[in-house]
Amino acid sequence: MSKASQPELKKFMDKKLFVNLQGGRKVSGVLRGYDLFLNLVLDDATEETTPAQKHPIGTVIRRQIRERRQYIYAKSLEAQERQTYERKQQLKDALAAGKALPTELRKDAQTLGRDLAFDEAQAGAYSNSPFYYNNNDAGSAAVHPVDPTTHIDNEYSMAGIQDPKIVVTTSRDPSSKLQQFAKEMRLVFPNSHRVNRGNYVVKELAEACRANEVTDLVILHEHRGTPDAMIVSHLPHGPTVFFTLHNVQLRHDISTYNESTVSEQYPHLIFENFSSQLGGRIRDVLKYLFPVPKEDSKRVMTFSNEDDFISFRHHVFVKVPPRQVQLAEVGPRFEMKPYEIRQGTIEQTEAEREWVLAHYSRTAKKRSLLTGPSRSLPSADDSEQPKKKKARR
Repeated sequence: MSKASQPELKKFMDKKLFVNLQGGRKVSGVLRGYDLFLNLVLDDATEETTPAQKHPIGTVIRRQIRERRQYIYAKSLEAQERQTYERKQQLKDALAAGKALPTELRKDAQTLGRDLAFDEAQAGAYSNSPFYYNNNDAGSAAVHPVDPTTHIDNEYSMAGIQDPKIVVTTSRDPSSKLQQFAKEMRLVFPNSHRVNRGNYVVKELAEACRANEVTDLVILHEHRGTPDAMIVSHLPHGPTVFFTLHNVQLRHDISTYNESTVSEQYPHLIFENFSSQLGGRIRDVLKYLFPVPKEDSKRVMTFSNEDDFISFRHHVFVKVPPRQVQLAEVGPRFEMKPYEIRQGTIEQTEAEREWVLAHYSRTAKKRSLLTGPSRSLPSADDSEQPKKKKARR
């Protein structure tokens, strides 16, 4: 506020006070605090502040919006790069096998063929890199170059460099069992903190986590006193994975409860049957919740997938001479099943859904989403019997 407008403010306040006095209202409190209030208003108006000092929260919000816009724009360019990459691989496989070009590639074969030499040079430069892979089939001799980067590389760019910082909380009005389960989950994740939910909404939780440089937010839910859901939201831009929990057993429900203590070491991780692309995505979300362990760590976390149900077990082990290992389960134990992946944080309801579990389909019971399609080998009995011909109708 400029100094020229200060007399106008004082004149307005005097006029308002005069009207109150003429109306016969009780303004004794106004009379006592009038001079103090007016001096405070005028002193604040004379101070020169920068726009960032006037609206510090607005500056943070604008920065978050800008970072989110840049992140979405980077993801929008990936579809075209991925499509070009896959078309080049189809062209290289066809040329290496001596087969005819696919119909959809004949028009753009000359354009795509110009960059093949550069792609091969790039593959040769990165052939000794740990990020290089060769996913050839048995009958193909083509060498695939390095997979183009995706938004997943940006989500976990600090993995292995900076330890994750996790906040564990519950739904509103949690039961005693859910509170105990949240306490035990805090011991499962190193560098984690448990926060009482209270009356905080999801948006306030996400903003507080961003302000304190939290990398992941874990929210536990229940149904009639039984924990039944877990949400893992990676900050600041996602993803958010939703799990259902089954057969949850706390530490005091396990027989080895009295014989084991909760270790604070960084654990080793064991992932089994996460071979599909979706399984790798779920594995990365769970893997980056834990920091890099030391080689002599005696703590193990196991995530074993069977029929898309991920069994979680928590053990500590002791080496017994000569070459044996004795395990002790620490707990808790549960099974979880993913049902949605959202490309955003938990409060961004408008974020794009990367994957959603389809329940009501005829092949839902036959599919194995986390391990990919299983190819059953033909048995000897099946090979001897001739195939039956289908009758024509």
